[in-house]
Amino acid sequence: MKKILLILTVLFALTSSAQKKKVAVVSFYTDKTIDLSELGLNGLAAVTDLGSNPNFNLLPILEKYHNAFFNDYSKKFPFDLIPETEVTQKQEYIDYVPHFDKEGEAGKYIINYPGYKYIYEGINGSANEVATATMFKDNADGVLFTEIHFAVVKGFAVGGTGTIKMKAYARIALYDKNGKKLFAFNEGATSKKTGTIVGGIPVLSFDKVLPMCESALDELLKDLDGRIEKMVKKTANTL
Repeated sequence: MKKILLILTVLFALTSSAQKKKVAVVSFYTDKTIDLSELGLNGLAAVTDLGSNPNFNLLPILEKYHNAFFNDYSKKFPFDLIPETEVTQKQEYIDYVPHFDKEGEAGKYIINYPGYKYIYEGINGSANEVATATMFKDNADGVLFTEIHFAVVKGFAVGGTGTIKMKAYARIALYDKNGKKLFAFNEGATSKKTGTIVGGIPVLSFDKVLPMCESALDELLKDLDGRIEKMVKKTANTL
C-alpha cells in the first residue's frame, strides 16, 4: 500500500510539474534619472549632472534586485521562468529593434542588466509586448517585464531646509503569448537613510544619493518578499 501511495505521489508531482506554465523575462533595467516631481523640481539641472556622472553607478543595485528576483521571488510564482540565456542569447531577441526606444541623452540613463535590451512596456507599448510574446511563443506561455526606478520624496523640512528620502519603485508586468496583459503592478518603499534639502533644493551629489537608493531598495525587497506571492497567485489560471 505504501509503495502504491509513493508511486501516486511521484506521478502527481511529475504531472503538476509538467503542467506548470513557463515565462520569459524579456526586459530588466533601471534608470539613472531620479524623479523630483514631488518637490516640483524635475527640470533641475542637477538631475542631468547626476545621470551623466559615471560614479553614480546603479548596476550593483540592479544586480541586487536581479538576484532577489530570480533566486527568491521566482520561487513564489505560479509559473517557471525559462533560463535567461534562452532569452538573451536568442538571435531574434538580439536582433530585435524595440519600439519607443529612448534615444540621445535619455537613452544614456538606462541601465540594462547584462544581456538584456531596453524594451519599453506600458502605455502605447503594445507593439513590444506582442512582438516579444510572439518571439518566445514556442518555448514560453508569456513574457515578463520588470524595472526599478527612484524618486526623491519629502522628509521633514522647515522653511525649505530639512531632510529628504528616496523611494524605490519596482514594476512587474506579465503578458500572455498573444501579448495580452495579465497583470501589472508597481510596488514602492521609502529609504530609512535620509538626505538634505537646503533652500528648497535637495543635495544630489552621487555620494549622498547612492546610499539612499541602496536603503530604499533594501526596504522594497522586504516588501516584495512579503507581497509578491499574493499579487501573482491567480496568474497560473490565465496564462
